[in-house]
Amino acid sequence: METKKNSVIESVMALINDAATIKTIILAAIEDAKKSQFTAATTKLEEADKKLIAAHEIQTHLLSQEAAGQKVQVTLLLVHAQDHIMSVSTYRELASEIIDLYRRLAETK
Repeated sequence: METKKNSVIESVMALINDAATIKTIILAAIEDAKKSQFTAATTKLEEADKKLIAAHEIQTHLLSQEAAGQKVQVTLLLVHAQDHIMSVSTYRELASEIIDLYRRLAETK
């Protein structure tokens, strides 16, 4: 039982860490777009997407455990991790729009 609990905690901590990394990458992509470095911005968004996919795989694993009848205890830490992943997913969507706006602005100059 303790091993399963440790595994869940490790998964949750990985989600929190991944979310922080993803947010940093996304903000760097927006900074690149501000400087009209759109190739670099796109590359960073692709990197963020790969890390988001990995984070979603961790979430899917936890959901699969729950669906299989292996109760996953909902803790404040788990809720915190989910909140971070949701927030960074929103950041990602908005970053595409912001970068597109910077691209359009650069084209008008």
